[in-house]
Amino acid sequence: MKALHIAATGMAAQQMKVDVVSNNLANMSTTGYNARRADFADLHYQQYAAPGTVSAADGTMLPTGVQIGLGVRPTSVSIVLAQGSLSQTGGDLDLAIDGAGYLEVTLPSGLSAYTRDGGLKRSADGLIVTSDGYPVAPGITIPSDARSIAINAAGEVYAYFNDRVEPEQLGQLTLTGFTNEKGLEAIGSNLFLETAASGGPLTGTPGVDGLGTLRQGYLEESSVDPVREVTELIKAQRGYELNAKVITAADQMLSATTQVR
Repeated sequence: MKALHIAATGMAAQQMKVDVVSNNLANMSTTGYNARRADFADLHYQQYAAPGTVSAADGTMLPTGVQIGLGVRPTSVSIVLAQGSLSQTGGDLDLAIDGAGYLEVTLPSGLSAYTRDGGLKRSADGLIVTSDGYPVAPGITIPSDARSIAINAAGEVYAYFNDRVEPEQLGQLTLTGFTNEKGLEAIGSNLFLETAASGGPLTGTPGVDGLGTLRQGYLEESSVDPVREVTELIKAQRGYELNAKVITAADQMLSATTQVR
């Protein structure tokens, strides 16, 4: 009985959807997090009579045919690209990206990773790093005697000193864009890696060539919509229950068949 296997694929699909929704809800407070969405497609169809087949009985052409679907399969878990709201923090190294783009960071392996988490810190050597200690490209060091730091919308970093009137420019932060942001590989810690699907990095000055601008003293909140996620959770739960009922019904039909004398 095909219904057993079809319903099993439906239960597995709804379970994956619940997993995705639960991860979204778990990251409601994650800086710069974009919600994920599970996408599905129907499986192969078993052809008993293809549409347009000529009937052997009277030679007429079948207008629709007989095709039995074999279930559902997951096709992707994609990122829902959306701008999160900006929350004011007042921190001089808190940066929100208002628009498209990612900050580039250097991993211990030497590879470049990309993030929208602008909760930056200062290392013991004065280097601007992420919360996990990864240096932010292009590698800007803040002098130990700097009184305060200012970062404008274009990414220019300035330091103010007690014995000077004019600030000193320390460097220029850049943003990186991708042709297909959904093709980036998430590796955790709010970091992404370039892939063949995402295309190569397009690095430039904030506010130029479609890249967003930087907002000092702000952080981008998660773009997860809790109401929508709870609604999707209820739909997935009901879908799981309905597929389970199909398995129960199929089992009862098989049981009735075995009792035929």
